[in-house]
Amino acid sequence: MAVKDRDRFSTATRLKLLGEQTAARVYRSQTKRQARRSRLTGRAALLALVLCSLVVALAYPIRQYVSQRAEVSDLVREREQARARVEQLRDLKARWQDDAYAEQQIRDRLHYVMPGETGYIVIDPDAAKQSRVDQGAADRPWYANVWDGVDRADATDR
Repeated sequence: MAVKDRDRFSTATRLKLLGEQTAARVYRSQTKRQARRSRLTGRAALLALVLCSLVVALAYPIRQYVSQRAEVSDLVREREQARARVEQLRDLKARWQDDAYAEQQIRDRLHYVMPGETGYIVIDPDAAKQSRVDQGAADRPWYANVWDGVDRADATDR
């Protein structure tokens, strides 16, 4: 028994025991780490695979749904505009049924006057100047008139 006690306290035995304990701890920690890592990676890969397949499976139907919803909202807006236009036309038709409104429009648009009234037409002085400028164009060669037209068109774009 003394030999066993002596071996138990010898340096070589202690170092051997310490090495075995350390090796066991390292082996346990490595297996835990590897098990944890591989389990987490497998779950993450499965989750990523499921999410990717969901995205791929639902991308086209969702795109179609969104485009159809946009088209429906455009059609609803057009329908409301058409209803508003119908209401405007109904109001206009009702106004034209009134004789006083029809008479007023005839007088304004066609310059009719009632018997006994004197009709006057006021000419815009700027319009008279414009017509005189156009009359001066007849005295010039045709290509000068063409270039003036091009210049005027270019000036209105600016």
